Amino acid sequence: MTLLYMLVVCVYSSEKMAEVFSYESSEIDWCEDNYRHSEHVVEFFNTVSPVDQNIHISLSIMLFLYLKEHEKFVGKWPLFSFTGMFSVYFHMTLSFVGQMLDELSILWVLAVGYAVWFPRKLFPSFIKDRSTFSKLVLLITVVSTLSSFVKPTANAYALNCFGLHLLYTLAIEMRCCTDQKALRLAKLSVALWVLAISCWISDRVGCSFWQRVNFCYLHGFWHIFIVMAVAYGSTLIAYLDANYEIPYSLPGLQYWPCDKWSVGLPHIVLKGTSKTQKRC
Repeated sequence: MTLLYMLVVCVYSSEKMAEVFSYESSEIDWCEDNYRHSEHVVEFFNTVSPVDQNIHISLSIMLFLYLKEHEKFVGKWPLFSFTGMFSVYFHMTLSFVGQMLDELSILWVLAVGYAVWFPRKLFPSFIKDRSTFSKLVLLITVVSTLSSFVKPTANAYALNCFGLHLLYTLAIEMRCCTDQKALRLAKLSVALWVLAISCWISDRVGCSFWQRVNFCYLHGFWHIFIVMAVAYGSTLIAYLDANYEIPYSLPGLQYWPCDKWSVGLPHIVLKGTSKTQKRC
């Protein structure tokens, strides 16, 4: 009898496991028509718009150019490429597992960014050093990870709220900034974020209109614009962090492939000593 019970439990568990991996097991469904271009890909444009994935990888390389100066953080840079891959998997299948991988990878990338780059002058009053702040971020991220399974349909809205806090933080940081390259980068980052969030909201609340005009691809454009905003914004935050933490390395902003273009891939150059150690 016990053996039969265990067998039933195993079969039931296997079925439940198969369900969360199955196509369209997520409650989230974006505006794009499903299976329009391929019977194996649910949302074709949302899947291939990563460009997403390629930009994430480019962003990873760009950040590595900065992070390699601080061996303590080198192991964290591949996280950015995982978010692109999980986004591709989610929109290809619209599975529950794909949704959670996509959203949780973004959450943990945000957590790494907060732990590494959040300005010390903006720490809560009871936090005295970055190590303690990082532990607090870890605790909040773990709790948020567990909470994300309670109402998965709310996860995307919660993640977008981080964008508002980052805008507030950036506004405080840029008030005293006189570096024209940094100011221009800040304006581009904010403009791209506004463009991205406009696409995301319009796709969610205006889907019926976009279906009538046969243009259901705004979430794919969200992918492109938000990753560009992240690429620009992360570079700016890392640059400000370098100015505070390792000013003797003489950090500067440049654009690839041509520094005279403000629409290239921004990156940081350290003109000072080749070996520096971040003070945490």
